[in-house]
Amino acid sequence: MRYTFVGKNIDITENFQGKLTKKLDRIQKLFPEDAEAVVKLSDIKLNKKAEVTVTLPNKRIIKAEVSDSDVMAAMDAVVDILERQVVKYKNRLNDKAKRSKSFADELNAIAIGDEEYEDVEESSIVKTKKIPVKPMDPEEAVMQMEMIGHSFFVFINSQTEDVNVVYKRNDGAYALIVPEN
Repeated sequence: MRYTFVGKNIDITENFQGKLTKKLDRIQKLFPEDAEAVVKLSDIKLNKKAEVTVTLPNKRIIKAEVSDSDVMAAMDAVVDILERQVVKYKNRLNDKAKRSKSFADELNAIAIGDEEYEDVEESSIVKTKKIPVKPMDPEEAVMQMEMIGHSFFVFINSQTEDVNVVYKRNDGAYALIVPEN
């Protein structure tokens, strides 16, 4: 796995990079060799934020971020979260690979190893809801989302005629998801 380190208000020395790499090496066996990890560290007032984004060869992205008063504690927590996420992803692909060849191909693309993990709870869809998807601009979609009290809203962008999603971020701002063709 290749690492890229980015610091905001934090100086990432070679020695510090070595310590961070050592922490990430704990989960390196879970990812293919050609995976790329971007480690972003920031120091904002009393909080240190560690964010790691791993891009897999099949264009899947696994991301975790944690804020803590200690940057190394935040990195430990991020590594734990990434490990749980990739194990959960691997188990889902294993289950689906037994039923479909396309999922078997995707499972082979991430090559995580032969370990079996049983400690991951199975998620399931408990409700299906059909909604009318109407053409509108993103600002109107945000307004609609706020009026119905949801944290996201699916709509057809009136300018591009693609299905888009707006959602409310943890920091209170809004974001737009646009599919890439």
